[in-house]
Amino acid sequence: MLALLLACGLRRHEAVALTLDHLQQREEHWAIVDLVGKGGHVRTVPVPGWVRTELDDWLTAAAIDRGKLFRRVNKVGRTWGDGMTVKAVWHIVKESARSIGMAKLAPHDLRRTCARLCHASGGELEQIQFLLGHVSVQTTENTLAASSGFDQPSMIALASSRILELGAQLWKGCRTNRGLSRRLH
Repeated sequence: MLALLLACGLRRHEAVALTLDHLQQREEHWAIVDLVGKGGHVRTVPVPGWVRTELDDWLTAAAIDRGKLFRRVNKVGRTWGDGMTVKAVWHIVKESARSIGMAKLAPHDLRRTCARLCHASGGELEQIQFLLGHVSVQTTENTLAASSGFDQPSMIALASSRILELGAQLWKGCRTNRGLSRRLH
């Protein structure tokens, strides 16, 4: 989930609404298709190969073959239910950040970081606007200009790699049946 929030710039409600049907291969690339975002706007979001690999690992470990991509995990590391809440996403990001020494990191910071990484690597403003699902290019400009303590590209990259490293460890822990919930506490 952390990889999707960071690399695809998803909002919390978009991440919890994702189903396996949203993930499709288009012209040899993976994408989230027909994603309904804020205000009911529908868009397609590219999914980097490394994110797809992490998702495949999660889906295999959690034995998910249909329905929602993300589910709750019980105390013994088994998935249950048919989804999770946006509040659970907030808690996962906060706990993951806290475990690596970052006191103030919210899910939306990952979205802003995605925008900044795209911009820093030469992405055009209109491309970033489409990726994030903004109706107005002004919103995208504001996102790029907003101060969150991650203004320097090197700090963005450091935070990103540390969050993703933790996310990979969490997913691998679930895959080996050690119990995801124990790693979160």
